[in-house]
Amino acid sequence: MAKSKEHYFDISAKLDMMEMKNAIEQAKKEVATRFDFKGVVTEINLNEKAKTLSLSSSSESKIDALKDILLSKMIKRGLSPKSLDEVKREGISGGNVKVIYRIVDSIDKEEAKKIVKAIKDSKLKVTPAIQGEEIRVSGKKIDDLQAVIALVRKMEDLKAPLVFGNFK
Repeated sequence: MAKSKEHYFDISAKLDMMEMKNAIEQAKKEVATRFDFKGVVTEINLNEKAKTLSLSSSSESKIDALKDILLSKMIKRGLSPKSLDEVKREGISGGNVKVIYRIVDSIDKEEAKKIVKAIKDSKLKVTPAIQGEEIRVSGKKIDDLQAVIALVRKMEDLKAPLVFGNFK
């Protein structure tokens, strides 16, 4: 009798930086054509090395509108709004406002433990294992693995933008 094959997939939090840059460019173009931003200084700056994104404009309401534009462009490009985590909001020269976001592209240790615990608590016949910044989930039945993906997607308190890949 043949031994049944183990199937597995990985849960990670990856951000396609090229898509992020495209979303930023599209947002800048939209802001340039919008009447409500006419004559208003706005900036969107991405720092890839530091993994930060900053938005600056003349007021809180302009910042919120700028963020909404950027998020809509990100969503259209398949990027999760959870990829941006607000770190700091401050007043800058000339009465302008600047907001700095951390770009989330990994699952932190606490969040990984929370995901593994939820999977184990589900009583599905799968084995989750934390491997660096990824969680590998293995099991004999593909249906069980698909149930795990559905379960993890329903976890609303997670900060990381999760990606399910390497399904084998």
